[in-house]
Amino acid sequence: QVQLVESGGGLVQAGGSLRLSCAASGSIFSIKTMAWYRQAPGKQRELVAIIASGGSTNYTDSVKGRFALSKDNAKNALYLQMNSLKPEDTAVYYCFAAIMTTPRATYAYWGQGTQVTVSS
Repeated sequence: QVQLVESGGGLVQAGGSLRLSCAASGSIFSIKTMAWYRQAPGKQRELVAIIASGGSTNYTDSVKGRFALSKDNAKNALYLQMNSLKPEDTAVYYCFAAIMTTPRATYAYWGQGTQVTVSS
């Protein structure tokens, strides 16, 4: 079994910063991809940022230049540094990971979600 545990959400004023963390634990052979998604009330869940095993990253246009992904392979952890936060960034943020639990099996996992609220 694999578990993704998120932390770092909270309430911040517009223009402020937060750092989200996602730690994967359990039966992990390797991690192919990790990503952050977010979902605001009444809206579809959307991809925010994604990082491949090789380290390449992609961001949705609305967060480019403000958010930055990083990872710590030794800790199986993913971080999302969020700067210059805007009220429209308010959402529940979910960590996602495509994880090989064996050399021949890859599964998708989701974190429990962490609330980010940006006040104006």
